[in-house]
Amino acid sequence: MSMKIGEKLRKKLSRKFEPGQMLHQKFGRHDISFKTDEEGNAVILFVGKRNAEGNIQGERFVRVLTRDINGTVLKDHWDGKGRT
Repeated sequence: MSMKIGEKLRKKLSRKFEPGQMLHQKFGRHDISFKTDEEGNAVILFVGKRNAEGNIQGERFVRVLTRDINGTVLKDHWDGKGRT
């Protein structure tokens, strides 16, 4: 069973970051890595423990961020994609 993203992590990831980057950070007792899109939104997230090669062993999440023609957000949620 896959874990869920907590409210604190969800809030952190809702900020804008440097566009088109893979960012690596600590969040509580977990290591996190996330990729940003061309607008600076976090869109792919890895949560777990970083191994010797720098990869995260844990869970992978993908953000569903859908906007209408005017740019209003219609959907914004994270889908668990399983273990990495």
